[in-house]
Amino acid sequence: MIKIKVIAVGSLKEKFLKEALNEYEKRLSKFAKVEIIEVEETKIQSKSAENVKKEECDRLLKKIGEKDFVILLDVHGEIISSEELATKLDNLVQKGISPITFVIGGTLGLSEEIRKRANFKLSMSKMTFTHQMCRVILLEQIYRAFKINNNEEYHH
Repeated sequence: MIKIKVIAVGSLKEKFLKEALNEYEKRLSKFAKVEIIEVEETKIQSKSAENVKKEECDRLLKKIGEKDFVILLDVHGEIISSEELATKLDNLVQKGISPITFVIGGTLGLSEEIRKRANFKLSMSKMTFTHQMCRVILLEQIYRAFKINNNEEYHH
């Protein structure tokens, strides 16, 4: 079974977001083994933005395996449709690539080092979402991709 990892800076605090995330994890379990990994947020107070990004990205990089195919959620990444994401994931699955690791950075963004590690940079939208909301939206889109790839009905 394909393994999907979502590595994110910070933790979910809102109950409704945790419930939504749990629901999509449960739905996805039919198609993939899903692992959600949270790394500690760096306190911004007396640090430069670059230092914050470096510390957080160092924590993220420690959770990424050497063979992971890394899809970085990045505001400067490529904007693709749900169908295009489904095709991308299907191509990776067909090639036996696992785990597929999605990375969500912190509030201040990402370091250049983690951008270089990414195999693909994905922008969720031209709109801005909280990092916590991105997790739920991402899992929903991964679930949708598996439904598309398995020719299963899913509301549009």
